[in-house]
Amino acid sequence: MALPLTPPVTPMLAKAVASIPGSGGLLFEPKWDGYRCLVFRDGDELTLQSRSGKPLNRYFPEMVVSLTSTLPDRIVLDGELVVARDGRLDFDALSERVHPAESRVRLLAEQIPASFVAFDLLALGDDSFLDEPTASRRDRLIALASADVHITPATTDPETAKHWFTLFEGAGLDGVIGKPLDAGYSPGKRIMFKYKHSRTADCVLAGLRWHVGGAPGEAVGSLLLGLHDEAGVLHHVGVVGSFPAARRRALATELAPLITGGRHPWLGESVREEQRVPGAPTRWRAGEHAWIPLRPERVVEVAYEHTEGGHPARFRHTARFGRWRPDRDPDSCGYAQLEEPARYDLDAVFRGEVRRTR
Repeated sequence: MALPLTPPVTPMLAKAVASIPGSGGLLFEPKWDGYRCLVFRDGDELTLQSRSGKPLNRYFPEMVVSLTSTLPDRIVLDGELVVARDGRLDFDALSERVHPAESRVRLLAEQIPASFVAFDLLALGDDSFLDEPTASRRDRLIALASADVHITPATTDPETAKHWFTLFEGAGLDGVIGKPLDAGYSPGKRIMFKYKHSRTADCVLAGLRWHVGGAPGEAVGSLLLGLHDEAGVLHHVGVVGSFPAARRRALATELAPLITGGRHPWLGESVREEQRVPGAPTRWRAGEHAWIPLRPERVVEVAYEHTEGGHPARFRHTARFGRWRPDRDPDSCGYAQLEEPARYDLDAVFRGEVRRTR
């Protein structure tokens, strides 16, 4: 490629911040829930690059065709690949696209095509804009609005950003990003700020996995979490991990008395149809991922960002340990406590409008 920037280019990153500031100096954008993607086009040659630097072309053939036909001849964009279904972003449907079978990928590309949301212009023609401030790059990006590509809404008003943070979640978005208006584009550096949703839930502790690299029983790697549906069926909803080494060892000793070889709601004849259980084979893992069943007698409060997977849902990311809840009955830990954001029109987000759906 004869571009001022050629792949791989490490995208500029963001660091987590607790709350949106009330003062100015930032360009705020919705945080799209998809795959980070840098687009490089040089004539008929187009590369979709993932955050890790790997090509994504084979998984999104419809985007290669679409972007090649609509973008300027020589351009580099930073943005997000997303999939929308039933009026909101669907990360599960997006993940299904990364499949080893080409026939499966092409079928999904036809049935549920992806979209590209651009939020930064890094190069055009022979010019690189990495050293230009955010505000200038945004103006250049807006000038390309005639191209058939979604350009993310943006605002410099903190109050509007706070409104978006709450409202746009109903369309499946993941929070808000803040970019310093006077900063250049710094590949690989955490120059931006991300403001993400965080909630708590009381979950049943129903299993664990030992820490990789240690002997079984020596240190806990993760705790397996469960929630009951309306029928009282316990579903696996996610894990808690990221413990300090000393805490991992202490948990192994503390939880050893709960290890059971008897009847368990996630094993054998106890498992119901459509029940989420840990260790099941997936397209990424052919065999079972070993885990240790615990008597479901303890309740743990965890912090989570949001859920995915429909009904029954699961936590999208690894949850964070909060505290033990000895005052809670495990049977009382159900899905009803999970917050469901009000639905919002995804097309309105693409256009930067504010309109709630019913």
